[in-house]
Amino acid sequence: QVQLVESGGGLVQTGGSLTLSCAASGLTFSRSVMGWFRQAPGKEHEFVATISWGGGGIYYSDSVKGRFTISRDNAKETVYLQMNSLKPEDTAVYYCAAYLFGTPETSRSKYGYWGQGTQVTVSS
Repeated sequence: QVQLVESGGGLVQTGGSLTLSCAASGLTFSRSVMGWFRQAPGKEHEFVATISWGGGGIYYSDSVKGRFTISRDNAKETVYLQMNSLKPEDTAVYYCAAYLFGTPETSRSKYGYWGQGTQVTVSS
């Protein structure tokens, strides 16, 4: 059974930093595209970042480019999202997602596996 477990969320002030982690189990992590999405209250899921199997292919949404960094450790079967210069509009539940093989995609429908999410709140 595939499990994606996010951690690292919390409350931070504007301009602060957080690092989210997503520990995966039950899937071939080294052949899985990993992504981060977020959902703010009353809004649809929004793509944040994605990373290819080996980490060479990375894409970010325009809203986080230059502030967030996605990375992965295949030995630890974990993907990370380093978030700097946080803004109140980054407040959302952040979800880790995955799918096997393929190239990194930004469409939510591509991802077959999802974690339960971790709350990030940025105070002004």
